[in-house]
Amino acid sequence: MTSRNAALLASRDRLFDLRTDHDTAVAEFTWPDVGTSFNFVHDWFDGFARGNDAPGLVVVEADGARASYSFDELVVRSEAVAAHLRERGLGRGDAVVVMLGNQVELWVSMLAIIRLGAVIMPTTTAVGTSDLVDRLERGGARAVIANAADVAKFEGVPGDHARYVVDAGTPPEGWGSLADLPTDHPPVEHPGNASSDRMLLYFTSGTTSRPKLVEHTHVSYPVGHLSTMYWLGLQPGDVHLNISSPGWAKHAWSNFFAPWLAEATVLVLNQARFDPAALIARLRTEGVTTFCAPPTVWRMLINADLADRPATVREAIAAGEPLNPEVISQVQRHWGLTIRDGFGQTETTASVANTPGQEVVPGSMGRPLPGVPVVLLDPVAGTVVEGVGEGEICLDLSTRPLSLMTGYQGDPARNDEAMAGGLYHTGDVASRDERGYITYVGRTDDVFKASDYKISPFELESVLIEHPAVAEAAVVPAPDAVRAAIPKAYVALVAGHEPDAVTARSILAHAREHLAPYLRVRRLEFFELPKTISGKIRRVELRAREEGVVDARPPGEFRDDDFDLRGGA
Repeated sequence: MTSRNAALLASRDRLFDLRTDHDTAVAEFTWPDVGTSFNFVHDWFDGFARGNDAPGLVVVEADGARASYSFDELVVRSEAVAAHLRERGLGRGDAVVVMLGNQVELWVSMLAIIRLGAVIMPTTTAVGTSDLVDRLERGGARAVIANAADVAKFEGVPGDHARYVVDAGTPPEGWGSLADLPTDHPPVEHPGNASSDRMLLYFTSGTTSRPKLVEHTHVSYPVGHLSTMYWLGLQPGDVHLNISSPGWAKHAWSNFFAPWLAEATVLVLNQARFDPAALIARLRTEGVTTFCAPPTVWRMLINADLADRPATVREAIAAGEPLNPEVISQVQRHWGLTIRDGFGQTETTASVANTPGQEVVPGSMGRPLPGVPVVLLDPVAGTVVEGVGEGEICLDLSTRPLSLMTGYQGDPARNDEAMAGGLYHTGDVASRDERGYITYVGRTDDVFKASDYKISPFELESVLIEHPAVAEAAVVPAPDAVRAAIPKAYVALVAGHEPDAVTARSILAHAREHLAPYLRVRRLEFFELPKTISGKIRRVELRAREEGVVDARPPGEFRDDDFDLRGGA
C-alpha cells in the first residue's frame, strides 16, 4: 500500500474517538494541514484502497442485479482511465464534464480526473442541450464523459473539447470510448497539483437566477468532508446507503468523499420508481449500517410501512431539505432510531447537524459541526446575534473553515455579496435556542410578513404535508387589502385525491387546527409546483403569480372564508 496523509489520518481518527462527544469535538478539532500539494486519490484513497479486496462500491439495480467492486478494482480501473486521458492531452487544471448516472463508471471517472489533477464538473443526466452549452462555455470544459444514450444532447454544442462515452462497443462518430481500457500503461504519477488548485466546479440549481458556478479545491471538498463524515457517524467497514442523484453536491458528499474518508462501502440502489418495500429489504440484505435520505423518502417510507427496523442500521440521517418533526417521531416509534438532520450547501460541506449520541430537538438542525464557525447575523442591525435569537446563517471568515468554497468562478459581484462584511452569507435564516440548537426558518427571500407577523413558509409547509392528501406544498405571500399579505399555499396532491372543494376544506381545516391564528393559511390553490432541475421548488415563480393581485381570484383558488372551518377537518 502507498502512504496516506498523516495529518488527515490523525484528524479523522480523532473524530472517530469523539464520535459521540460533540462538545469536545468542537472544542478540540482543527482542520488538518495536509500540505501544499494534496491530492485526494494519490495521498489518501490509494493508501488504503490499493490491494484492498473489501467492497468499495456496490450497485444494485431495480431488477435485483448486483455488482460489487473492490477498492483495489476501483484503483486499477481509475488508473486505466487516467492514463488514457493523459495520453490524449488531458491534465492538471483541465475541466471535465461528467454526466453519468449511478454506475461504476461515475466513481471511476471521478477518481481518474482527480488522479490527473484535473477538474470535475458533475452534471445531472437531466440537463438538456441549452444547459450543456452554458456549462461547457462557463466552465471552460476540455472534455466530456457521458453515456451513449445522452450523445444526442451534445449535438450543436460548440467548443473545442474531447468527447468520451463509457459504453462498450463502437462509440458514436466523434466520440472516444473509455470502456475496456488496457491496464498495462505507464504509472500515473502524482500530478503535483497545489492543494489550493480547483478540483470541482458545481453548478447550483438556480431557484431565482441562472446557476452559479461554485469552485472547490483539492482540500475544501476532500478534507472538508470530515465534518460530513462526523455528522453521518461513519466508521471503517460501514455500509453506507445515501439516496441522492448524481450531478448534485449531496451525491459527492455522501456517495464519494465522506464514506471513503471513513473507508466505508458505498451502496447505491437504482430504482426507476421508488419502492419502499424493496428499499427496506435491501437495508437488510446488504447489511446497511448508515442510511441517509431526503425527508421526501422518509415520508414515503412511513406512509407505506416501515415494518421492523433492519437489524444492522445504526444511523438514520435526513438531508437535502428541512426535516419535519412528525417524520422523526414516526421513525422513532417504528425503528427505535432518531433521524438526525443536518444543513449545508453546495458552497460548503456539512455545517450544522445533529451528531451521533446527542439529544435531538424535534425540528432543529442541530448545532455547528467541528471546525465550522457558524454565526447568526441580524439582517436589520447588521450585527452578529449573541445567544438566543434569529438571523441569517453565516460563517465567520476570520477563522475561515477549510470546508468553504473558493468562490463563484467568473462572478466577482456575487463573490463580493456572498463574502460581505467578513462573513460568508448562506442566504438561510434560522433561530438559535439557549442550548445552541439551530432551527431552520427559511430562505431570506422566502420569509415574509403578514399583519406585522413574520411568516416562515417552512413552518406552514411542515404542517400542510402532514395532511394525508398533500404530497408537496409551497407557501408564499398573497396580497391582501387588510393585512398587506396573507399566507397562500400551492399544493400538489397525493395520487387518489381530487383537487376539489372537499379536499381544499379538509386541508384548510387541518392547517387551522395545527397553526396559530396569525400563521393560518388563508388561501389554497392546487397547482403543479415549478421546480429547478434538481427538484427544488421555485417559489420565486409562485410569488410572481401573486404580485399585484389583490382582489382578483384565479380559477381554482380556495379561501378559508369559503368554508365553515369551525368543525375542523
